[in-house]
Amino acid sequence: MVDNNFDKIHDLAVKTAKMLNDHKGIDTVLIDVSQVSTWTSFFIITTVMSTGHLRGLVKELRNFLADQSVEIFHKHKQIDDNGWELMDCGDFIVHLMSQEKRDFYDLDKLWHQGDMITLEAR
Repeated sequence: MVDNNFDKIHDLAVKTAKMLNDHKGIDTVLIDVSQVSTWTSFFIITTVMSTGHLRGLVKELRNFLADQSVEIFHKHKQIDDNGWELMDCGDFIVHLMSQEKRDFYDLDKLWHQGDMITLEAR
């Protein structure tokens, strides 16, 4: 991956994570997994408060990504009420999770080898 391209992906991932925070995503984290993953560069993980919050956040995120010309791969037409929606954007993956799912799967800990990025940076 070209460094300039990586910087653009990084900036877009940061922007996306900040947008989730602006729409009341809870404990949003951005993890650089580029050194430990061959299939994506970043994970964005945020907690949602309810199924309604999840649906609203998915709608806002889809609009935001469309405005950024980011394609979502394998997107679901309807949001399940299972408490976890994954959006594969190729260079980064967004996980919108209920607190129960986030605690159970603990992706933050699972991907601990990646670098946590502070959202205030850059």
